[in-house]
Amino acid sequence: MSKVVEVSAAVIERNGGQEFLLACRPEGKVYAGYWEFPGGKVEAGESHRQALDRELQEELGITVTAATPWISRRFVYPHATVRLKFFRVTAWEGEIAPIEHSAFAWARIGMDAGVEPILPANGPILRALALPPLYALTQAEERGVEAEMARLERALAGGLKLVQVRDKQLPPAVRADFAARVVALAHAHGARVLLNAPDEASDTLARRLGADGLHLPTARLQTLTARPDFPLVAASCHSPEELALADRLELDFSVLGPVRPTPSHPEQTGLGWDVFGEWVFDCAQPVYALGGMTTTELETARRHGAQGIALMRGW
Repeated sequence: MSKVVEVSAAVIERNGGQEFLLACRPEGKVYAGYWEFPGGKVEAGESHRQALDRELQEELGITVTAATPWISRRFVYPHATVRLKFFRVTAWEGEIAPIEHSAFAWARIGMDAGVEPILPANGPILRALALPPLYALTQAEERGVEAEMARLERALAGGLKLVQVRDKQLPPAVRADFAARVVALAHAHGARVLLNAPDEASDTLARRLGADGLHLPTARLQTLTARPDFPLVAASCHSPEELALADRLELDFSVLGPVRPTPSHPEQTGLGWDVFGEWVFDCAQPVYALGGMTTTELETARRHGAQGIALMRGW
């Protein structure tokens, strides 16, 4: 097996994370003319963050002042096998200049990048960037269907973009009607909906309702050998082994928790942020933190490698 080359890569963001930077590889390099996220090899004795800071100074002439770890992707090129550790860079000093690239361009999240060709390893990164920082889980069982629909309408009007219809204990007909209403309302606001899917009957319901995808409970995740055929598939995870399985199935994202004690399980201490950060460091998919979260924890979650936070009560 060929040696794996460790690389630090930067998703440099501006305009509140709505735009990101791509750079064009110059003549004389492998894949010349391809567009990529800036970055480079980790040198001996460097951490991934140290390599990121050095590479962006050399390539773009900037000094990074704020960056958070994100996902890791392994990719086999004809000339090398690389493992890219991505960081989201949100602040820097200096003016960006293409010192070691032939050009750079700003692209908008969730839209066509506007430049081509894109380096093959970066396709999944563009899809992951379209995921929002907040993942809302419904609680119609506890709050009542009408109260939950009213809460959802307020949240969607305020910018919520990703919803899971949970509520697995509702009577099947009530759950199906509730899910249909959630899908219709969310789509009217440009948001996506996943249906919690403990079995294949839920898959059928999700297709019938026009849901955007499935959220797999841990028990079902552990039975799968292939990704369900939906545009968007996520899973609940509680261990490094389950995160690794979600990676092998090439899911779009996972939820990991509980990070903190929750109202429903106050006796459980939770993973804590250090363990969360350790478990997600090598994940190929974005991971949301779940359990005792509030919106004030978003930046803490991102500092520990999370895509964002998943909430049942706080959204």
